[in-house]
Amino acid sequence: MEKKAAKAAKPAKATKAAVERVGKGELVTLVSEKTGLTKADTAKAVDSTFDAITALMAQGKEVRIVGFGSFVVNSRAASEGRDPRTGDTIKIPAAKVPKFRSGKPLKDSVNI
Repeated sequence: MEKKAAKAAKPAKATKAAVERVGKGELVTLVSEKTGLTKADTAKAVDSTFDAITALMAQGKEVRIVGFGSFVVNSRAASEGRDPRTGDTIKIPAAKVPKFRSGKPLKDSVNI
């Protein structure tokens, strides 16, 4: 009996698991090494930056960092969906959602 010909291998799809993730601690370490600040001072600066962006967005403001991107608040309209377990129609309420739009220099640096 002949063996069936092996199927041509498909190229691997990019998955979330394939992307290397960097946490806040690693970000603090990288910034600390680049600036020469202590990790404690760098952690305070990073936390304060995130807190400031969050507070401004909570007020509905756009935070624009030239050369990097913009943090904006978008409104999502109410809609109807389906409960996957029961198939019942459910109402999804309107919400405000945070969004990041990358700037051209950031896009260019990623697409080298």
